[in-house]
Amino acid sequence: MKPFEVIPAIDLRGGYVVRLLQGDYMRETRYHDDPVALAQYWVQRGAPRLHIVDLDGARAGYPVQLDLIRRVIRGVAVPVQVGGGVRSEEAVRDLLDAGADRVILGTLAVEQPEAAGALFQKYGEHIALALDVKSGRAATAGWQTVSEMPYLQLAKEMAQRGAQRLIFTQIERDGTLQGVDFEPLIELLKTVSVPVIASGGVRDASDLTVLRALAQSTPLEGVIVGKALYEGA
Repeated sequence: MKPFEVIPAIDLRGGYVVRLLQGDYMRETRYHDDPVALAQYWVQRGAPRLHIVDLDGARAGYPVQLDLIRRVIRGVAVPVQVGGGVRSEEAVRDLLDAGADRVILGTLAVEQPEAAGALFQKYGEHIALALDVKSGRAATAGWQTVSEMPYLQLAKEMAQRGAQRLIFTQIERDGTLQGVDFEPLIELLKTVSVPVIASGGVRDASDLTVLRALAQSTPLEGVIVGKALYEGA
């Protein structure tokens, strides 16, 4: 059976581990005050990889919690992918130098597609596209803005420009525990041939069962899980 990764999400804001409801900074739940200890907890329970988002960086437009991210990465022995405020090559380099296995960019792909393409070409497997979607369109700037770019069009264009992996987040489902909306995910998996990681709305193990089955015949390779883990679901 093709490997399928279940990846815990560690969203950082002000030094704490939090979850936002549908990306809304006004609807925050704080879950842990020691991100390093929490990262180690998930790894001890079998996490093959961690997904870190610098929420402060996503709003600021550059990585804000670089020192904390470095400490989390040094504290675990699994690969870590990091996003939030990655809008320049300097940000990519800083996060890779901090030990990130993969750096995730989104806003840059919408606003400066040629610059994003150059980074995909240069960094290959070490960079991924954040395909953050609301109402069928790509969201940017820490999900605070929704562009006019249809998500399938952005996915195709960035894959053509060299993106080797897409992280597809359904913003309306994120943090809601409503379950994965499979239809837009399946449309994406029909559209691209590069690996895809799903995110947003996982409710419980039944979602993971369906996703894992879907992965056997599509480019889906994993799923990021946040609130369902933190709520014990």
